[in-house]
Amino acid sequence: MTDDAPGLPTNLGAPATRALRAAGYTDLAGLADVPAAELVRLHGVGPKALGRLQEALQAAGLSLG
Repeated sequence: MTDDAPGLPTNLGAPATRALRAAGYTDLAGLADVPAAELVRLHGVGPKALGRLQEALQAAGLSLG
């Protein structure tokens, strides 16, 4: 992981972090352009985690699909 591709936000809950990693998402760049509907289907990723992901992506100049 480099500074150009920040990892997952540290303010996500453990269930959301585990679910994202299990699905192969290990950094913000990997989440760019992924539909939000796909992420909320992951067990552990709810509205709060999705909001935090969107904030982190926006801060990195990225967005969900």
